[in-house]
Amino acid sequence: MTCIETPIRFREDVAPSLAPLIELALAEDGVRRDITSALAFSGSPRGRAALRTRERCVVCGIEIVSMLAQSVPEVRMCDGSAKDGTKLDAGESLAIVEGSLVSILAMERVLLNLLSIACATANQTNRFVVAVEGTAARVFDTRKTIPGLRMLQKYAVQCGGGGTHRLGLHDAVLLKDNHLAGLTPAAIAAKVASVAARARQQPPFDVVPTFVCCEVDSLEQFKALLTLPLGVLDIALLDNFSIAHLREAVALRSSRQPTLQLEASGGVRLETARSIAEAGVDRISIGALTHSAGCIDIGLDIEAL
Repeated sequence: MTCIETPIRFREDVAPSLAPLIELALAEDGVRRDITSALAFSGSPRGRAALRTRERCVVCGIEIVSMLAQSVPEVRMCDGSAKDGTKLDAGESLAIVEGSLVSILAMERVLLNLLSIACATANQTNRFVVAVEGTAARVFDTRKTIPGLRMLQKYAVQCGGGGTHRLGLHDAVLLKDNHLAGLTPAAIAAKVASVAARARQQPPFDVVPTFVCCEVDSLEQFKALLTLPLGVLDIALLDNFSIAHLREAVALRSSRQPTLQLEASGGVRLETARSIAEAGVDRISIGALTHSAGCIDIGLDIEAL
């Protein structure tokens, strides 16, 4: 089985999951009862506002601006020149919106909250991608995403140059320690063989998984996986292996199962990513891409009345 990685598209994949969240966020913020704007503005003044990043970042989620503009009255994005995946310096513009000042200010916080998370995730990913540049390893995300923002953050990882591990529990097989608790290395290998065969021949819910992966936390468990016939397992996930053990696993794989993908995971930090990649693994999965991305400082500034 080939590890299939399907690109995530904003309009087709991200927008449907984001739309109800946007409505929830707007309602939560009380956008239709903005006391301050009601007092500050008489009539229906119109204007333009620029979205600018206040620090260097990788752009992600420009179409969020259009989605927000469609959810409040009398606002439109008139310039979205920054493209997802591009890099901007501090002070550069992501987009321009125009229309009712009351509506622009009503949607401001929700817009900035979402954009800052999306850009931060893309930016964080790009840092790791740059750190392993020149090696054979690729950077992948995990399921450690902000609840409700799974698709947006995984799209952001792609914008930053990383890959999607799996979208959720429904699209791939990943046998983890809790699936294998109490089993000997030999029993783990036997279970992997059984699960892999059923996944391909009689998949639950009639969904053929994109890959079959097994997590191991010792060289003994990994060596047991290498006794399986070629092609049974697509990826071996080496959890919290030392650099020395990663190198040994790579050497064993290369001599016994050269098509088996090796993925390092567990506590990967920016300062350790390069040495992990240089050990010879194919993939590095990093929870920090999404759970520790933080926020990019983006501001919305009224330019004209």
